[in-house]
Amino acid sequence: MNRKEFFSRVGFGAAAALLPACVAGLATSCSSAGENTAAPTSVDFILDISTGSLATDGGFLVSNKIVVARVNASTFLAVSAACTHEGTNVNYVNSSNSFHCPNHGANFSNTGSHLNGPGSSDLKQYNVTLVGNSLRVYS
Repeated sequence: MNRKEFFSRVGFGAAAALLPACVAGLATSCSSAGENTAAPTSVDFILDISTGSLATDGGFLVSNKIVVARVNASTFLAVSAACTHEGTNVNYVNSSNSFHCPNHGANFSNTGSHLNGPGSSDLKQYNVTLVGNSLRVYS
């Protein structure tokens, strides 16, 4: 057996050995779609809005699996961050005052209602209270 035949056989053997694991991995990833979309419960935390992305109108961040967005100086939104399709974190879109999933294009209203795209469930909406520079997000 020459060198070329040896590497050919080793490569084919490795591929044959790994194929079942690869197929199983694909099946698992398809069957687990949507498992990471559960909205957090018993939420109660405080964010400082004086610095960072929430200091500017249109800014947003994800904290504790919740996306918090600043519409204007006195209006903030909070919804579950995980898209109801496959769990990708949604982004706040200031120009449309809505949430968008960058993965497959699902769109949600500013209250989390599913508008279009993959998935059919709404994002869970959370309460917000602003006192000074402290924004409380709670269920």
